[in-house]
Amino acid sequence: MASGVGWPSAVSSSVGRRPTAHVSRETSPPSPSVARWDPLDVTVDVSAFHRDDTHSMSPIEQETARAIRVRSARVDDPWPRPPSTRIIAVANQKGGVGKTTSAVNLAVALAMNGASVLSVDLDPQGNASTGLGIDHRSGTPSIYEVLIEVRAMAEVAATSPVTESLRCVPSTIDLAGAEIELVSVVARESRLRRALERYAADLLAVGTPAPDYVVVDCPPSLGLLTVNALVAADEVLIPIQCEYYALEGLQQLLTSIELVGRHLNASLRVSTILLTMFDSRTRLAEQVAGEVRKHFGELVLSAVIPRSVRVSEAPGYGQSVLTYDPGSRGAIAYFEAARELAERGATPTTEAEAT
Repeated sequence: MASGVGWPSAVSSSVGRRPTAHVSRETSPPSPSVARWDPLDVTVDVSAFHRDDTHSMSPIEQETARAIRVRSARVDDPWPRPPSTRIIAVANQKGGVGKTTSAVNLAVALAMNGASVLSVDLDPQGNASTGLGIDHRSGTPSIYEVLIEVRAMAEVAATSPVTESLRCVPSTIDLAGAEIELVSVVARESRLRRALERYAADLLAVGTPAPDYVVVDCPPSLGLLTVNALVAADEVLIPIQCEYYALEGLQQLLTSIELVGRHLNASLRVSTILLTMFDSRTRLAEQVAGEVRKHFGELVLSAVIPRSVRVSEAPGYGQSVLTYDPGSRGAIAYFEAARELAERGATPTTEAEAT
């Protein structure tokens, strides 16, 4: 554990290098009836699955009930909408912590529950574009053309097959050279902010309101692309993996956020910490989660994302876990995390309107 992180000494002493237990996995293939079933179909009686005594259900009934909860939430329990656009940068320079997976699934969950969402893929790997079912082959109009100001964002934003209320500005491998191309450009750190401002103006010109959420998937680095995201954003959501090395380098990210907030974007703040890849069977995960909650307090969401094969499999099918297997533990966890995120950004007025 790097001492520069600034965590309580209990992290390095009490979080030992114990061998972890075997990870609990969901190994059975997703049931087609659960993954594709529309619970709002009037030909299906789903009332029996809305009862509270889920413990008395069979495993298949429990999974079906969870799937219905995800699919029908927009009708049964609408979430509050923010009073103005929330621009959220999902950032962590450490790779493999669930950053892109979280950006994709939170965006999908918010859109499935009535919000208009714009996902901006700022990672040259383009994994967020893949997870949203958006083409990002080389040559596809992408965020690269937006940043070098060849195209407007409204021209390259594509509608996700998940829902019409979710649009994605894809990333291609061309983005890998953007930092070099922009290195000598004046105000290069604010290219994304200006593009988003123009995007909102273009929507308004045709009578379309600005999106409720802009979710930016940052690259796993602290370079110019991430700085662009931090300058454009109001909030930073940091996913933290519940494993020993996940905390290393976090202080560097927090310092970068502080510097951007001090010199380039006074409204920037860390609003949310999301615990990911949690395995309740390991002592290590419990200890890391406890230390994160102790250090960050109310910034940490109550919802915790578990280790799940379903979450890992979904991008291979060009889907989020919420559409790939809505009854899985991973889908429910992201559903609850997105709900918390929506409620945190709502005013009392919007909460009342939602009910």
